[in-house]
Amino acid sequence: MKKVLFATTALVATAGVAAADVTFGGYGRFGVIHVTNPTGTNETNVTSRFRLQIDATAESDAGVTFGARVRLEGEERDETNGNRPSFNGVRYFARSGGLEVGVGNIFGALEFMPGMYPIDLGLTGHNYDYTAYNFGGDAYSSGGLGSAGSNGVELLYSAGDFSVHVSASETQNADRIAAHIAYTWNGWTFALGGQDSDLATDTELAASVGGSFGPVDVTLAFADNGTKGDHIVLAGRVDVGAATNVEAYVADADQWADTSFGIDFNHDLGGGTSLRGGVSTGGSLGDESAVDFGVRFNF
Repeated sequence: MKKVLFATTALVATAGVAAADVTFGGYGRFGVIHVTNPTGTNETNVTSRFRLQIDATAESDAGVTFGARVRLEGEERDETNGNRPSFNGVRYFARSGGLEVGVGNIFGALEFMPGMYPIDLGLTGHNYDYTAYNFGGDAYSSGGLGSAGSNGVELLYSAGDFSVHVSASETQNADRIAAHIAYTWNGWTFALGGQDSDLATDTELAASVGGSFGPVDVTLAFADNGTKGDHIVLAGRVDVGAATNVEAYVADADQWADTSFGIDFNHDLGGGTSLRGGVSTGGSLGDESAVDFGVRFNF
């Protein structure tokens, strides 16, 4: 991650600012993905993504940090904007100590809840069947406005091993208010979340617990996703060498005909680069299976 510091009045046109900081970071990935269908309809395609994240902050004389986050992202499969990278909605925030208030393209209390992303399967994520809340709530959108166009607001607070997150949004179609609390004890993180929403398919309740059994990191997560039914995930990660780890999951949801399974590997090449690949089947893929492989580089 690269950092550019602007700290002179010639570049920061606001008197009294103690310090301003603009940070650039992100990643690129490219490779292939192969989808197999039992009927014989197989397809292999190139897959790629570029993400540039810009975080800008300024600190007042009173020690309050004000900031914003925006992303520029493009994918080979993005046909909605002529295959050109585009900026997403901006998230603005004010932070002091352990308290933060965010508005715009908010993170979302359920999306940001510990245990909702226990692993990152393969190169592409494989439909994220291992995300128990199944996107039934507000979430930070990398390629769209997210809640920036729906009065999104959130409050985050942390003190030691305890944290709480409350978020809300309001649109013409639905109002949402969600919250989670999390506590870490003896290396294990426990989290409980809930939501009141006008959408019948939104998540109503979520819970997770994650920690380590020796060399294996494990997470168990559950969500009641309204009319979509229950969703439960067991995921794990283990190092199999100094530079390689393996991740796996099993997920079962009432909305699927089949249980979802997946396994991957990640091999660190150094300097922020890695080889990644994974395979998944069932769940949101139905009778299909997907295999991907490629390179990711962080900057």
